[in-house]
Amino acid sequence: MKKLIPLVLALSLIAPPLLADDNKEKGRLENCGLVVQEIMDIPDDIPQDLIDKTYCVIVYPSVVKAAFIFGGSYGRGAMTCRTGERFNGPWSAPAFMALEGGSFGFQIGGQATDFVLLVMNERGARAILSSKVKLGADASAAAGPKGRNAEASTDVTMRAEILSYSRARGLFAGISLAGSTVRPDNGANAKLYHKDVSAQDIVFKGAVPVPPSAQKFISYLNKKSPKNMSSGKEI
Repeated sequence: MKKLIPLVLALSLIAPPLLADDNKEKGRLENCGLVVQEIMDIPDDIPQDLIDKTYCVIVYPSVVKAAFIFGGSYGRGAMTCRTGERFNGPWSAPAFMALEGGSFGFQIGGQATDFVLLVMNERGARAILSSKVKLGADASAAAGPKGRNAEASTDVTMRAEILSYSRARGLFAGISLAGSTVRPDNGANAKLYHKDVSAQDIVFKGAVPVPPSAQKFISYLNKKSPKNMSSGKEI
């Protein structure tokens, strides 16, 4: 009995931090669901035909400039992709992602900014989920066009592997994140799913189910864009 007391005390000290981390990751997914719905529901926002041709969506909620100065870490968010070998199935369980580096000159002080990235092809999706990718170097990136359709978009924009959008203080815009890096946040994935699981296995192999905290995020995308309308990808 005396030997059990120290063990119980040790576990009681460890449990609160673990629960706090778990709640933090769940809260991040809930915020991703709010951000993607609010941004995609803005009139004349991200063109629907682009959303319907998107392979993956990455959301970074509440990225704060002050955090860049002191911590050098820009933001944490989540990525989901269409499932299936041809990327023509329902949206996958989310994998946590980190956004680092780059410069966002439009930000003022500690202003929080939300980012949504559209991954427009298989090459970009697999690259981001496997390792750190520098936007503009390892993967072509451009500010996403706005409007009800993308017909007037430039050739450069339409050839980009990743299109990026931002929202700050209620203002919505396409913004280039060239120079920034995107990588899987494996530590956060382990905390949420309670096991070591790679971002690739989460998204491509369906290694985990969609957690309750991500239901709003994934359900919204399944409703907003249930089919991949890229050439040859229709369900």
